[in-house]
Amino acid sequence: MKNTFIPEGYKSLLDVMQTEKAIKYVKDTFEQIFAESIGLLRISAPLFVSADSGLNDNLNGVERPVSFGIKEIEGTDMEIVHSLAKWKRQALRDYGFQPHEGLYTDMNAIRRDEEIDNLHSVYVDQWDWEKVILKEDRTREYLEGTVKIIVRALAATELATCAMFPALEPSINPRVTFVTSEELEEKYPDLTPKQREDAISRRFGTVFIENIGGALKSGLPHDGRAPDYDDWSLNGDIIVWNEVLGRAFEISSMGIRVDREAMLRQLKISGCEERKQLPFHKALIEGNMPLSIGGGIGQSRICMLILKKCHIGEVQVSKWDEDTLRVCGQNGVFLL
Repeated sequence: MKNTFIPEGYKSLLDVMQTEKAIKYVKDTFEQIFAESIGLLRISAPLFVSADSGLNDNLNGVERPVSFGIKEIEGTDMEIVHSLAKWKRQALRDYGFQPHEGLYTDMNAIRRDEEIDNLHSVYVDQWDWEKVILKEDRTREYLEGTVKIIVRALAATELATCAMFPALEPSINPRVTFVTSEELEEKYPDLTPKQREDAISRRFGTVFIENIGGALKSGLPHDGRAPDYDDWSLNGDIIVWNEVLGRAFEISSMGIRVDREAMLRQLKISGCEERKQLPFHKALIEGNMPLSIGGGIGQSRICMLILKKCHIGEVQVSKWDEDTLRVCGQNGVFLL
């Protein structure tokens, strides 16, 4: 299958029982270090939201949410979340978080239109987090400082995991290289965005690609980004070099969130101005949402990276097509 790649000679360094123990260790360790480093409180989160709330993540605007009705609430159309990008910001307001206080949660989602491959599953598990900031914090320096904290937490988790499971060796570069998507296009004009990510992460190990969502000089964005949560001039992706797969490996999409001006501008650019009438968007336009920074950090992605796995199905349970099952079976790759 063209979407499933098993590196030549690949063999898991941990058996299935060791893998299950290591998954829990990685998640528990990173969650504790990350939350303490940024100052976040763990809260409960929804699996679904009402379709007319405007709270679901629209991703690239074409993905279909899984929807359903509720017997006892006639006429209600509910959607399984794609992520909690907007819900978290509303929770900051409703729960009364103050500047430089924040939250994180275990986010579980279904993305039915995801293209399944080594890194992608229809089941998504990540730490979604959000933090209240002040107007003066809406800077590139504040964004990059937060990125450094997350990467240090990731590197510390890897070192602890390798000490606990000696078959593993650390590979994450704790020093982050920062580059904008515009600079990346200028540096590699003949490559696709994904090829640029491969080239820059192969060279530096850990990179943060900034300014994702708006059109570049080529006329196309580096990658799609919804217009109503990240400010496209103050966001980015944390990407590391995955030596098992020999490619760039995104572990987090994050950013300083839109203020009123940024959201109105990006809704217009995206042709989504009708969203201004949705409850979340109206509240933001009217100044009833806190300024914030936030993102999502892939739980299975981090487990894949630290445990040196080649397929996301080795660290999470999902549904796979017959070709994926055949290719993995032929190569001795055990899918949970």
